[in-house]
Amino acid sequence: MFNIGDKIIYSSHGLCCIDDITEKTFSGVTKTYYVLHPLDNEKLQINAPIDNKSISMLEVMNKEEAEEILFLFTLPGIEWIDKSHQRIQIYNSIVKKGNRKEIAKIINTLMIKKHELESEGKKFPEFDRKLLVTIQHILFNELALSLKTTIDTIHQKVEKLLHIYDEAVTIES
Repeated sequence: MFNIGDKIIYSSHGLCCIDDITEKTFSGVTKTYYVLHPLDNEKLQINAPIDNKSISMLEVMNKEEAEEILFLFTLPGIEWIDKSHQRIQIYNSIVKKGNRKEIAKIINTLMIKKHELESEGKKFPEFDRKLLVTIQHILFNELALSLKTTIDTIHQKVEKLLHIYDEAVTIES
């Protein structure tokens, strides 16, 4: 159970602040709800049932967890799936589970693939671009908050870590 004022990761909205905990009645059913808003959109109010099992609500990771996640960018990501339909399904199902380490692996793979394709003069698939932007925004914001830095700093650090990995792979080949 979260408290008023807590910052959490809420589903696809990312970092949110809990403004209130209240009982509300919708369609004749009364439940207890978190009333929250995304940190990057204070005008949006979200009412989330406390007992909702289908939506991911997580505590913000601590510094040690954030450092573990950053380390993952020095390792290979998740396997790239050539068939786009299959890739979309698998990557989305992983993201919906909310496991940050697995999401970091997807970001790793998508960033590397984007770099590879663009360096060959090819276009990065639009679905992959949208997924990357969305999950990067959520995870990098959380990492920035946990490590008391900015999202730009996290982005630069991840790119450097991926570059190190990229160089290590080139050297081994």
